[in-house]
Amino acid sequence: MTLAPLDPAALDAAELARALQPFGRSRMLPAAAYTSAAVFAWEGRQLFAGGWTCVGREAELRDPGSAGNGARHVKAAASTQRAVTVGDVPVLLTWPSGGSVLALANTCRHRGHELLKDGEAADRRAVACPYHAWSYELNGSLICAPGFRDVEGFQPVEHGLVELTARVWHGWVFVCAGVRKNSPDAPAFETYVGELARLVEPYAPERLTLGARHTYEVAANWKVVGENYHECYHCPLIHPELCRVSPPDSGENYDLPGAWVGGSMDLREDAATMSMSGASEGVPLEGVDLHRVYYLALLPNLLLSLHPDYVMTHRLVPLAPDRTWVECSWYFAEAVVDPSYAVEFWDLTNRQDWAACESVQRGLSSPHFAPGPFAPTEDAVHQWVGMIGRAYRGIPPYA
Repeated sequence: MTLAPLDPAALDAAELARALQPFGRSRMLPAAAYTSAAVFAWEGRQLFAGGWTCVGREAELRDPGSAGNGARHVKAAASTQRAVTVGDVPVLLTWPSGGSVLALANTCRHRGHELLKDGEAADRRAVACPYHAWSYELNGSLICAPGFRDVEGFQPVEHGLVELTARVWHGWVFVCAGVRKNSPDAPAFETYVGELARLVEPYAPERLTLGARHTYEVAANWKVVGENYHECYHCPLIHPELCRVSPPDSGENYDLPGAWVGGSMDLREDAATMSMSGASEGVPLEGVDLHRVYYLALLPNLLLSLHPDYVMTHRLVPLAPDRTWVECSWYFAEAVVDPSYAVEFWDLTNRQDWAACESVQRGLSSPHFAPGPFAPTEDAVHQWVGMIGRAYRGIPPYA
């Protein structure tokens, strides 16, 4: 993965250097990291488009009516095309002949018009540009360019859509949108995920069913949301419900290979899961730790919360330096009929967190803000800040 370093003028060099000091001496990132349009634009192109970004569950991208649990939920009329945006790069996902997902640049090779609007889906055997009717196979090869049949030297094979790199991991689609497929600049997915794969595998999220989904628009920078996720220093003050079922000072954080940060927290002895009462109305997942919850974040935008009886994710989509769209999804064993016990608990917790994140964002915009130190329990936040801070200097987050 080749990162173009952030323009040194975008951040105070001394403050960034302090943020990259060892834990115990370091500080938070400079305020401009959360408020600057220049930093936000760099992150969109380098961290989101330049690395592996989660764009959603494959079954749901292909069929929005799907319960999100594989082929048996995909209708016969499932989409063959869907447009998404990764960072600042428009991407077209296609499924040729019902096969694996392909990622193509959503940019017509004639004048650059988008082939589908962001979020739009189509069920057609070919991709058609709405501007000048150039059309393409689902694999990206050019079928027709009106008016070019007799143009000397025009070779359709030279004007196919640019193919990007896509990967399906435990049911989620990841796209490396900033580089062409097979480019040496595309980071190896296994290296990017690293040891996170070992922690997620027992939960087999690809076999779970989508039980519920909430979306939120948070008036805070995406990194503020991530930082809040990685510490429970704030839990006694704003999450009394959480503290009743999980001690805020329990568990441990990991420092293992890959572009991810995270750790675990324990359940109290009388709690079976994270719910208002601590009781579970679901089905325990086979082969997982029944007394522990894992909170893991794969940079830049997928937060994975692994519970004894469900998997919850937060997918972050930055909208502006001070705005983030969050998609929260709950996945259960298929036998679970009513997911509300988990949804009620985490919707309340989410809203408590969003209010805190929005207050932090307002504080970051104050002329009186100065980067503060990390508490002794905020080592995972330090790791998160360190990965991003080093990326600003051109060092890949998994290095």
